[in-house]
Amino acid sequence: MIYGVSMVRLADVPEAERNVILGLALPTYDTNPAVAGPPLRERRVAVVSTAGLHRRNDRPFRPGDEDYRVIPGDTAASEIIMSHASPNFDRTGYQADINIALPIERLREMAADGEIASVADLHYSFMGATEPEYMEATAHELARHLIADKVDAVLLVPI
Repeated sequence: MIYGVSMVRLADVPEAERNVILGLALPTYDTNPAVAGPPLRERRVAVVSTAGLHRRNDRPFRPGDEDYRVIPGDTAASEIIMSHASPNFDRTGYQADINIALPIERLREMAADGEIASVADLHYSFMGATEPEYMEATAHELARHLIADKVDAVLLVPI
């Protein structure tokens, strides 16, 4: 069985909320983030999720939080909490398989099969309901951590 994150249809969202969503401006970016790099089988990969994930003892996310939480790769799935609260999805898929939002186990399998070189020691989660332009400074900080960990590929998991 395949699990996923269920999204509501826009028509099912209350009219006031729907009008807010439809009125949001999409950000534009002046740079092209794509860069050339080594083949995938030579890359060290980290996960960056917007599922509002954190370890059980970490501070939960609050709406609008612009920071991130660090999730060590050896953290047991039972110790990872999703504090992202939204009426726009259910958690059934995540509760059945954490890899829906934080696919570290799939990356480990890929490393074992030689599809990627290695899995980073640390992974990261943001609160997905935050406006991207407010997260720019934090994203630059996170990029420095990824570079220090010799990560050269990031799997972005938007929730």
